[in-house]
Amino acid sequence: MKTLKLIVLGIVLISGYNCKEVKKETKEMSEEAEEVMEEITVESIQFKMEAKSDSNVEGVVTFTEEDGSVKMMATLSGLSEGEHAIHIHEKADCSSADGKSTGGHWNPTAQPHGKWEAEEGYHRGDIGNFTADAAGNATVEFATDQWCIGCDDETKNILGKAVIVHQGVDDFTSQPSGAAGARVSCTGIIQ
Repeated sequence: MKTLKLIVLGIVLISGYNCKEVKKETKEMSEEAEEVMEEITVESIQFKMEAKSDSNVEGVVTFTEEDGSVKMMATLSGLSEGEHAIHIHEKADCSSADGKSTGGHWNPTAQPHGKWEAEEGYHRGDIGNFTADAAGNATVEFATDQWCIGCDDETKNILGKAVIVHQGVDDFTSQPSGAAGARVSCTGIIQ
C-alpha cells in the first residue's frame, strides 16, 4: 500500500502539479458543471382540465419552463366546432359549477384587456383564441418570457392561478374580459 501511495505521489510531482493546483482545477470543473446544470434546468407542471357550465370540455394543460420562457400546451376535447377563448384567471379555485370561482383574468400589471402584447395593453392572462375541429378537439400552444413557474416575481408567477376555456370568442376589446362567454373548462395551477 505504501508503494502505491509513493507511486501516485511521484506521478503527481513528476507531472508538475501541486495540491493547490489540483484543488483549483477541481473547483473550476465543479463550477462549470453547476453552470451547465443550471442552463438545462427544465420545470414542468401538468393539470387535468375539468368540465364546467354543464359542458363536456375536458383535457390536459402542461406548462414547461426552460431558458427563461414558459410554454403552455393544452389538449382539449368536448368543444363545439369553431373558435374559443382561453385565459389564465387570478385564482386556482375551480370549485364553482360555472368556473367563476377563479375570479377575473390574471392582471398583475393593471392593464386593460386586449390582444397579447397589444400596444394599448393586455392582461398577463390574455392568451387568446383557438379553433376546435369538427370532432370538438383542439390543441393550444403558447409561449412567453412574461411568465414563470414559482419565481419570486408576482407579475410573472403563474402558480396559484387557473386556466379557463370559454365557450365563445375573445373580441379583445370588451372590458374587462373580451366577452368570451361561459367558462366551459377549468384547471387550477396549484402550488
